[in-house]
Amino acid sequence: IKRKPNRLRDYDYSLEGYYFVTICTKNRVEWFGKVEKEEMILNQYGKIVNQCWNDLPNHYLNCSLDAFVIMPNHIHGIIVIHNNNTVGNGFKPVPTCYKL
Repeated sequence: IKRKPNRLRDYDYSLEGYYFVTICTKNRVEWFGKVEKEEMILNQYGKIVNQCWNDLPNHYLNCSLDAFVIMPNHIHGIIVIHNNNTVGNGFKPVPTCYKL
């Protein structure tokens, strides 16, 4: 299956601004938990997603986080990129020890 491009051509996503991000699971499988009585109940994978999202500013010094929500098969979040000239200095390796 070939994915259609979902980025603006010739746009520099490292520029300062607010970026709305949506990430969906493959085949819309409900990996992150379930909704019960209008409340999202995170399972172990949803908790990992939450932890990783909230840890992003510890790895990228020029970013902060705004609104964020985890749904059973996707996430929505807003990442704020700040222009504080730390690009290149703020990157740290992110462990990828989680396996679904």
